[in-house]
Amino acid sequence: MGGDGPPCNKKLRAPLSQHGAPTRDCPSIDNGRSLERRARSTEDRHHVNEHPEELPAWGTPHPPERISPDESFLDPRQLELFEGELSVTGSPTERLLPSGDASADRVVQQFGVWAQELIEWAKTLASAAVYATVIVTFGFQVARVDGLSMAPTLADQDRLIVNKFAYHLSAPRKGDIVMFYYPIDPDKSFVKRVIAVEGDTVRIVDGRVYVNEVAMDDSFVLPEYRSHEDVGPQTVPRGYYFVMGDHRNNSSDSRDWGMVPKKYITGKVQVRWWPLSHARAF
Repeated sequence: MGGDGPPCNKKLRAPLSQHGAPTRDCPSIDNGRSLERRARSTEDRHHVNEHPEELPAWGTPHPPERISPDESFLDPRQLELFEGELSVTGSPTERLLPSGDASADRVVQQFGVWAQELIEWAKTLASAAVYATVIVTFGFQVARVDGLSMAPTLADQDRLIVNKFAYHLSAPRKGDIVMFYYPIDPDKSFVKRVIAVEGDTVRIVDGRVYVNEVAMDDSFVLPEYRSHEDVGPQTVPRGYYFVMGDHRNNSSDSRDWGMVPKKYITGKVQVRWWPLSHARAF
Protein backbone atom coordinates (compact mmCIF):
# COMPACT_ATOMS: atom_id res chain seq x y z
CA MET A 1 0.00 0.00 0.00
CA GLY A 2 1.19 3.49 -0.67
CA GLY A 3 1.44 6.38 1.72
CA ASP A 4 3.44 9.36 2.79
CA GLY A 5 4.59 7.91 6.10
CA PRO A 6 7.47 5.62 6.77
CA PRO A 7 7.12 2.03 5.71
CA CYS A 8 5.49 -0.31 8.12
CA ASN A 9 6.78 -3.71 9.10
CA LYS A 10 4.09 -6.10 8.08
CA LYS A 11 5.34 -8.79 10.41
CA LEU A 12 5.10 -6.49 13.37
CA ARG A 13 2.02 -4.93 11.94
CA ALA A 14 3.28 -1.55 13.04
CA PRO A 15 5.03 1.24 11.18
CA LEU A 16 8.78 1.48 11.64
CA SER A 17 10.79 4.57 12.17
CA GLN A 18 13.99 5.24 10.36
CA HIS A 19 15.86 3.37 13.09
CA GLY A 20 13.58 0.39 12.84
CA ALA A 21 11.42 1.06 15.92
CA PRO A 22 7.66 1.32 15.75
CA THR A 23 6.38 4.83 15.67
CA ARG A 24 3.50 6.22 17.68
CA ASP A 25 1.89 7.87 14.68
CA CYS A 26 1.77 4.73 12.55
CA PRO A 27 -1.68 3.24 12.67
CA SER A 28 -1.81 -0.38 13.64
CA ILE A 29 -2.86 -2.75 10.90
CA ASP A 30 -4.80 -4.82 13.45
CA ASN A 31 -5.77 -1.87 15.57
CA GLY A 32 -9.09 -3.28 16.70
CA ARG A 33 -7.69 -6.53 18.06
CA SER A 34 -4.80 -4.72 19.80
CA LEU A 35 -7.16 -2.42 21.57
CA GLU A 36 -9.26 -5.40 22.64
CA ARG A 37 -6.18 -7.18 24.06
CA ARG A 38 -5.10 -4.02 25.87
CA ALA A 39 -8.54 -3.63 27.40
CA ARG A 40 -8.55 -7.24 28.55
CA SER A 41 -5.07 -6.89 30.11
CA THR A 42 -6.08 -3.76 31.97
CA GLU A 43 -9.28 -5.45 33.15
CA ASP A 44 -7.29 -8.46 34.40
CA ARG A 45 -4.89 -6.24 36.30
CA HIS A 46 -7.78 -4.40 37.91
CA HIS A 47 -9.40 -7.69 38.75
CA VAL A 48 -6.25 -9.03 40.45
CA ASN A 49 -5.70 -5.84 42.51
CA GLU A 50 -9.27 -5.76 43.74
CA HIS A 51 -9.54 -9.44 44.62
CA PRO A 52 -6.08 -10.83 45.45
CA GLU A 53 -7.49 -13.91 47.04
CA GLU A 54 -9.20 -15.05 43.81
CA LEU A 55 -6.00 -16.06 42.02
CA PRO A 56 -5.98 -18.93 39.52
CA ALA A 57 -4.75 -22.32 40.66
CA TRP A 58 -1.53 -21.91 38.69
CA GLY A 59 -0.82 -18.48 40.10
CA THR A 60 0.49 -17.33 43.50
CA PRO A 61 -0.58 -19.64 46.42
CA HIS A 62 -3.43 -18.50 48.60
CA PRO A 63 -2.23 -16.51 51.63
CA PRO A 64 -3.18 -17.78 55.12
CA GLU A 65 -6.66 -17.09 56.28
CA ARG A 66 -7.04 -13.71 57.93
CA ILE A 67 -7.49 -13.87 61.73
CA SER A 68 -8.72 -11.10 63.95
CA PRO A 69 -6.30 -9.69 66.57
CA ASP A 70 -8.34 -11.24 69.40
CA GLU A 71 -8.05 -14.72 67.95
CA SER A 72 -5.05 -17.06 67.93
CA PHE A 73 -4.14 -19.49 65.22
CA LEU A 74 -4.20 -23.18 66.19
CA ASP A 75 -3.28 -26.11 64.08
CA PRO A 76 -6.16 -28.66 63.94
CA ARG A 77 -3.92 -31.32 65.50
CA GLN A 78 -2.96 -28.96 68.31
CA LEU A 79 -6.62 -28.18 68.85
CA GLU A 80 -7.46 -31.87 69.13
CA LEU A 81 -4.64 -32.40 71.66
CA PHE A 82 -5.66 -29.31 73.63
CA GLU A 83 -9.27 -30.50 73.74
CA GLY A 84 -8.07 -33.89 74.98
CA GLU A 85 -6.17 -32.21 77.82
CA LEU A 86 -9.19 -30.15 78.77
CA SER A 87 -11.35 -33.24 78.87
CA VAL A 88 -8.95 -34.85 81.37
CA THR A 89 -7.66 -32.05 83.56
CA GLY A 90 -10.41 -29.48 83.30
CA SER A 91 -10.23 -25.88 82.23
CA PRO A 92 -7.36 -23.63 83.31
CA THR A 93 -9.79 -21.61 85.41
CA GLU A 94 -10.97 -24.71 87.22
CA ARG A 95 -7.36 -25.73 87.89
CA LEU A 96 -6.38 -22.30 89.28
CA LEU A 97 -9.52 -21.34 91.18
CA PRO A 98 -11.23 -23.97 93.34
CA SER A 99 -14.95 -24.20 93.30
CA GLY A 100 -16.98 -22.55 96.04
CA ASP A 101 -17.77 -25.81 97.85
CA ALA A 102 -14.17 -27.01 97.75
CA SER A 103 -12.90 -23.67 99.06
CA ALA A 104 -15.41 -23.72 101.91
CA ASP A 105 -14.42 -27.26 102.81
CA ARG A 106 -10.75 -26.28 102.92
CA VAL A 107 -11.50 -23.30 105.18
CA VAL A 108 -13.52 -25.50 107.52
CA GLN A 109 -10.74 -28.10 107.60
CA GLN A 110 -8.12 -25.40 108.31
CA PHE A 111 -10.19 -23.99 111.17
CA GLY A 112 -10.56 -27.49 112.50
CA VAL A 113 -6.79 -27.96 112.48
CA TRP A 114 -6.26 -24.62 114.24
CA ALA A 115 -8.88 -25.44 116.83
CA GLN A 116 -7.24 -28.79 117.49
CA GLU A 117 -3.85 -27.10 117.92
CA LEU A 118 -5.31 -24.53 120.31
CA ILE A 119 -6.89 -27.31 122.35
CA GLU A 120 -3.55 -29.13 122.51
CA TRP A 121 -1.78 -25.95 123.60
CA ALA A 122 -4.44 -25.33 126.25
CA LYS A 123 -3.98 -28.87 127.55
CA THR A 124 -0.20 -28.39 127.66
CA LEU A 125 -0.47 -25.08 129.53
CA ALA A 126 -3.02 -26.53 131.94
CA SER A 127 -0.78 -29.52 132.60
CA ALA A 128 2.22 -27.24 133.13
CA ALA A 129 0.20 -25.14 135.58
CA VAL A 130 -0.87 -28.24 137.49
CA TYR A 131 2.68 -29.58 137.59
CA ALA A 132 4.00 -26.20 138.74
CA THR A 133 1.37 -26.05 141.46
CA VAL A 134 2.20 -29.56 142.63
CA ILE A 135 5.94 -28.85 142.58
CA VAL A 136 5.58 -25.56 144.46
CA THR A 137 3.11 -27.03 146.94
CA PHE A 138 4.75 -30.39 147.64
CA GLY A 139 8.16 -30.31 145.96
CA PHE A 140 10.45 -27.31 145.65
CA GLN A 141 10.16 -23.57 146.08
CA VAL A 142 12.44 -20.70 145.15
CA ALA A 143 13.05 -18.23 147.96
CA ARG A 144 15.04 -15.04 148.42
CA VAL A 145 16.97 -14.05 151.55
CA ASP A 146 16.02 -10.67 152.93
CA GLY A 147 18.44 -9.49 155.60
CA LEU A 148 21.68 -10.60 157.29
CA SER A 149 20.43 -12.73 160.18
CA MET A 150 22.01 -15.85 158.62
CA ALA A 151 25.35 -14.25 157.68
CA PRO A 152 27.94 -15.36 156.82
CA THR A 153 26.26 -18.61 155.68
CA LEU A 154 23.57 -16.77 153.68
CA ALA A 155 23.85 -13.22 152.42
CA ASP A 156 21.19 -10.66 151.67
CA GLN A 157 19.40 -11.29 148.32
CA ASP A 158 20.73 -14.82 147.96
CA ARG A 159 18.40 -17.10 145.95
CA LEU A 160 17.57 -20.46 147.47
CA ILE A 161 15.83 -23.67 146.48
CA VAL A 162 13.77 -25.02 149.34
CA ASN A 163 12.92 -28.73 149.45
CA LYS A 164 9.35 -28.83 150.71
CA PHE A 165 9.05 -32.59 150.38
CA ALA A 166 11.95 -33.42 152.68
CA TYR A 167 10.05 -33.17 155.95
CA HIS A 168 7.10 -35.23 154.71
CA LEU A 169 9.38 -38.24 154.98
CA SER A 170 11.49 -37.31 158.01
CA ALA A 171 11.69 -34.75 160.82
CA PRO A 172 14.07 -31.74 160.92
CA ARG A 173 17.45 -32.46 162.43
CA LYS A 174 19.93 -30.36 164.37
CA GLY A 175 21.99 -28.15 162.10
CA ASP A 176 19.39 -28.06 159.27
CA ILE A 177 18.70 -24.66 157.72
CA VAL A 178 14.92 -24.42 157.47
CA MET A 179 12.29 -22.04 156.14
CA PHE A 180 9.19 -21.53 158.31
CA TYR A 181 6.32 -19.21 158.96
CA TYR A 182 7.04 -16.59 161.59
CA PRO A 183 5.03 -17.69 164.68
CA ILE A 184 4.09 -14.10 165.57
CA ASP A 185 3.00 -13.26 162.01
CA PRO A 186 2.46 -16.38 159.82
CA ASP A 187 2.21 -14.20 156.70
CA LYS A 188 6.00 -13.82 156.89
CA SER A 189 8.62 -16.50 156.30
CA PHE A 190 11.98 -16.79 158.07
CA VAL A 191 15.12 -18.81 157.41
CA LYS A 192 17.04 -20.06 160.50
CA ARG A 193 19.16 -22.94 161.71
CA VAL A 194 17.74 -25.71 163.91
CA ILE A 195 19.58 -25.72 167.26
CA ALA A 196 17.51 -28.22 169.28
CA VAL A 197 14.64 -30.64 168.58
CA GLU A 198 11.75 -31.82 170.71
CA GLY A 199 12.90 -33.16 174.11
CA ASP A 200 16.24 -31.35 174.06
CA THR A 201 17.32 -28.91 176.78
CA VAL A 202 18.92 -25.70 175.61
CA ARG A 203 21.08 -23.37 177.64
CA ILE A 204 23.09 -20.34 176.52
CA VAL A 205 25.91 -18.95 178.66
CA ASP A 206 27.64 -15.75 177.50
CA GLY A 207 26.55 -16.49 173.97
CA ARG A 208 27.87 -20.04 174.10
CA VAL A 209 25.15 -22.62 173.24
CA TYR A 210 24.76 -25.92 175.11
CA VAL A 211 22.35 -28.66 174.07
CA ASN A 212 21.74 -31.31 176.71
CA GLU A 213 24.77 -29.83 178.54
CA VAL A 214 27.02 -30.41 175.53
CA ALA A 215 28.61 -27.36 173.85
CA MET A 216 27.42 -27.00 170.30
CA ASP A 217 29.95 -26.84 167.45
CA ASP A 218 29.39 -23.31 166.18
CA SER A 219 32.57 -22.78 164.21
CA PHE A 220 30.42 -21.34 161.39
CA VAL A 221 29.78 -18.29 163.60
CA LEU A 222 32.32 -15.53 163.08
CA PRO A 223 33.78 -13.96 166.25
CA GLU A 224 32.32 -10.55 165.42
CA TYR A 225 28.86 -12.15 165.02
CA ARG A 226 28.75 -13.77 168.49
CA SER A 227 26.44 -12.61 171.21
CA HIS A 228 26.97 -12.52 174.96
CA GLU A 229 23.53 -13.14 176.47
CA ASP A 230 22.43 -15.87 178.86
CA VAL A 231 19.31 -17.95 178.13
CA GLY A 232 17.75 -20.97 179.79
CA PRO A 233 17.87 -23.71 180.36
CA GLN A 234 14.75 -24.54 178.34
CA THR A 235 13.31 -27.89 177.30
CA VAL A 236 11.86 -28.08 173.80
CA PRO A 237 8.26 -29.35 173.91
CA ARG A 238 6.99 -32.13 171.65
CA GLY A 239 6.30 -30.96 168.13
CA TYR A 240 8.47 -27.82 168.47
CA TYR A 241 11.96 -26.70 167.51
CA PHE A 242 14.49 -24.21 168.86
CA VAL A 243 16.02 -22.10 166.05
CA MET A 244 18.66 -19.36 165.84
CA GLY A 245 20.35 -17.23 163.19
CA ASP A 246 24.07 -17.58 162.46
CA HIS A 247 24.49 -13.84 162.96
CA ARG A 248 23.91 -14.23 166.70
CA ASN A 249 24.03 -10.57 167.62
CA ASN A 250 21.72 -9.52 164.77
CA SER A 251 19.00 -12.18 164.65
CA SER A 252 15.42 -12.40 165.87
CA ASP A 253 14.85 -16.08 166.79
CA SER A 254 13.72 -18.52 169.49
CA ARG A 255 15.64 -16.54 172.12
CA ASP A 256 13.13 -13.71 171.58
CA TRP A 257 9.77 -15.21 170.62
CA GLY A 258 10.05 -18.89 171.60
CA MET A 259 9.87 -22.27 169.84
CA VAL A 260 8.66 -22.97 166.29
CA PRO A 261 5.86 -25.52 165.80
CA LYS A 262 6.68 -28.26 163.31
CA LYS A 263 3.54 -27.44 161.31
CA TYR A 264 5.03 -24.01 160.58
CA ILE A 265 8.20 -25.43 159.01
CA THR A 266 7.69 -25.41 155.23
CA GLY A 267 10.91 -26.98 154.01
CA LYS A 268 14.64 -27.47 154.09
CA VAL A 269 17.00 -25.07 152.35
CA GLN A 270 18.70 -27.37 149.86
CA VAL A 271 20.66 -25.17 147.46
CA ARG A 272 21.86 -21.61 147.08
CA TRP A 273 21.89 -21.09 143.32
CA TRP A 274 22.46 -17.34 143.16
CA PRO A 275 24.89 -15.73 142.93
CA LEU A 276 26.43 -18.42 140.76
CA SER A 277 29.90 -17.70 142.11
CA HIS A 278 28.69 -18.71 145.59
CA ALA A 279 26.32 -21.55 144.60
CA ARG A 280 26.39 -24.51 146.96
CA ALA A 281 24.25 -27.27 148.45
CA PHE A 282 23.46 -27.59 152.17
